[in-house]
Amino acid sequence: MTIRGTMLCAAAIVIAATNFANARPDTRTMTCAQTQALIQSQHATVLSTGPNTYDRYVRQFGNDCDAPYVPMVDYVPTSDGQCMVYRCEQPAPFVPF
Repeated sequence: MTIRGTMLCAAAIVIAATNFANARPDTRTMTCAQTQALIQSQHATVLSTGPNTYDRYVRQFGNDCDAPYVPMVDYVPTSDGQCMVYRCEQPAPFVPF
C-alpha cells in the first residue's frame, strides 16, 4: 500500500469513528417530551447526556433490564431543563428494622 493509500485509509477510519460517536441521540438537543417518547418507542436506548457521557435508558415498565436490575429514576439534561427517565440499576438490599 502506498503512503497516499495509507493516509486515505486512516482518514476514513477517523471519519467513521467520528460519525459513529455522533450517531447517539443527545438529550441536550431534545425536549423532555421528545426524550421520553424516544425511550418509549425504542423500549431502551443509549443517549448522550453530555460531551463525554452517555447511558442506557429504558421504559419504566417492561423487561428491558436484566435481573437483578430494575428501572430506577434518573434525571438527564434536556433543552427545556431536567427530565425524569429510567435506567437499569441494582436495587439496594432490603434491611429490616
